[in-house]
Amino acid sequence: MNPNLNLLQPYPFQRLRDLFKGITPNPSYSAINLSIGEPKHATPQLIKDALVNNLAGLASYPTTVGSLALREAISNWITRRYGVPALNPETAILPVTGSREALFAFAQVIIDSTKPNPVVISPNPFYQIYEGAAFLAGAEPYFLNTLPENQHAMEIENVPVEVLKRTQLVYVCSPGNPSGKVMSLAQWKTIFELSDKYGFAIAADECYSEIYFDEANPPLGALQAAHKLGRDYKNLVIFSSLSKRSNVPGMRSGFVAGDEKIIEKFTLFRTYHGCAMNPAVQAASIAAWNDEAHVIENRRLYAAKFNVVTPLLKYVLDVELPDAAFYLWARSKQSDTELAVKLYRDLNITVLPGSYLAREAHGLNPGENFIRMALVASHDECVEAANRMHGI
Repeated sequence: MNPNLNLLQPYPFQRLRDLFKGITPNPSYSAINLSIGEPKHATPQLIKDALVNNLAGLASYPTTVGSLALREAISNWITRRYGVPALNPETAILPVTGSREALFAFAQVIIDSTKPNPVVISPNPFYQIYEGAAFLAGAEPYFLNTLPENQHAMEIENVPVEVLKRTQLVYVCSPGNPSGKVMSLAQWKTIFELSDKYGFAIAADECYSEIYFDEANPPLGALQAAHKLGRDYKNLVIFSSLSKRSNVPGMRSGFVAGDEKIIEKFTLFRTYHGCAMNPAVQAASIAAWNDEAHVIENRRLYAAKFNVVTPLLKYVLDVELPDAAFYLWARSKQSDTELAVKLYRDLNITVLPGSYLAREAHGLNPGENFIRMALVASHDECVEAANRMHGI
C-alpha cells in the first residue's frame, strides 16, 4: 500500500459531517445548504440536447486527446475570452474529465521524485486536491497564507530561496477559492519571473473564471497575463471547466492548455491513465464552449443574489463582494466551527468552517474565524438565509 496515502487528511465535507454528528437542526426552518460549491442553476437546454443527440457516440472508444472539433472549439473560446493568439488545437490543448482530476494528475506528471525533497507551493486556504496531489506525487506542500491583510495574495516572493530551489510546481487559483480574489498582472509577472529563475511549473486553476459581476471587466487569465507581458507559455498550464460556467458539474468536462511540451507529456500520462472523455459529452461540450448567452444569464443570476445578500450580511459579519466566483468568505469574531454549529443547529443553515479549508502554516490557520458560503442555492433561499442570520 502506498504509504503516502496516510498523509491524506479527511475532506472538508467529511469533517463537517463529523462536526454535526448528533445535532438536530431546528425543524422550524427549512434546510438551506451553502456549504458546497455545487452549481444549482438549470443546465442549459442546448447542452442537454447536444448530449442526447449524440448518444450514438457511446458505441465507440473515445481517444485521450478528444475530437479535433472539441479542441478547436476550446481554442476558439480561449481566443475570444482572453484575446490571445489561437492555440494550436493539436498540441496545446487537451480535453479532461473535469478540472479536479486533471489538477490532481498534473502533479504526478510534473514532480521529479529523483530530486531531493521536491516542493509544491499552494495558497492557504486552498482546494484540498492540491495537497493530496503533492503528497501522492512524493512532494512536500508549502503553504502561502492568503489573508485580508495582504488582499488574499499568495506573495510568492516571500518564499525562502532554499524552498524555491526545491519547488517544482505552484498551484495558483484565480479567481480564488474561497476568497474570490483575482490575480493582478503584477502578481502574475512575479510568479512568471520566479518560474523562469527556478524552473517550476505553474498550474493555473481557473474553474471560476466565468462567474464575475462586471461584464466589461472579466477576470484576468494566466495565458492572457503572459501574452500581455510579451511571454510565451513556457511552464504554464491553465485548467478550466464547464461545471461552474455552464451548470454541468455532473458532465465532468474541462480542458488544460498552455505549454506544448508539458501538454505532450500530460497526454502520454493520460493515455495510460484512461481518462478519455465520453463522445456524447464531447459533443455537448462543443455546444457549451460555442455559446455565451447561457453564461451571461448564469452571471446575471449570481449577481442578483450577491447584490442582495452581501449588504444583508454586513450587519452580522465582516464580508465584501468578491472579485469573482460564487463564494462569500465571511469573517466573524466567533470561532468558525462554533458559528457553523450554531447556524446549523439554530437556523438550519449549512456553511463550511474556514479552518477546514486551510492548514496551520507559519504560526496560524488563515481560515480560522471565517466561514465560506456558496451562493448556489436559489435566490429566495440565499436571501432567506441572510435574513435568518441577522439573529446570530
